[in-house]
Order: sequence, then C-alpha cells, then structure tokens
Amino acid sequence: QVLLVESGGDLVQAGGSLRLSCAASGIIFSLMSLAWYRQAPGKQRELVARTAFGDSTIYADSVKGRFTISRDNAKNTVYLQMNSLKPEDTAVYYCAAEALSGSTYWGQGTQVTVSS
Repeated sequence: QVLLVESGGDLVQAGGSLRLSCAASGIIFSLMSLAWYRQAPGKQRELVARTAFGDSTIYADSVKGRFTISRDNAKNTVYLQMNSLKPEDTAVYYCAAEALSGSTYWGQGTQVTVSS
C-alpha cells in the first residue's frame, strides 16, 4: 500500500519560512519523480516544484528563487523549503509521487497559511 504523509504546514507571517516534509512508504522511492502541488480556495491545483528521477528540478515561476525542493532517498522523504512567503502562497500543499508508468500517488495535504 502506497502512503504519502505530509507535515510542516502552519500559519506564518509574510516574509517567514516553512519547511514541508513528505514521508513515503510502499513505493520504490528512488525511482519516482516527486512533486509538490498546491490548491488555493476556488483555484485549480497547480504544480509548485518537481524533482525528477535523476534529480533534475523544475519550479513554478511564482516560487522560483524562494522555494527549494529536495529529496532524501535514504529516508524516503521529499522536502519543500519555502522562504520569503507571501499571502498568495496560502493553500493546501500536496506531495505527489509520479511513477515512470504514469501512475501518481497523492498525500492528504497540509495547510499553509501566510498572513499579511
């Protein structure tokens, strides 16, 4: 059974930082692309950052230079370091594990709220 569990969401003031974690089990972690998505109220879920199998990374333009995705294959964990947070970063953040086969597994989400 695949399980992704996010943690680290919180209420933070604008300009602050948070680090989200996503611990995975039930998958061959090192072979997966790992991503963070977010969904704000009334908006579609959007890709925030992805670290692919092979360690290449991509970021949404809105978070470039502020967010960093990283992975620890030994701990089956992917992280999202978020700095210089803005109120528009407020959303539920989801981690996703994307297999080469095309299957995608999702976590339950963690709330990030940035106050102005």
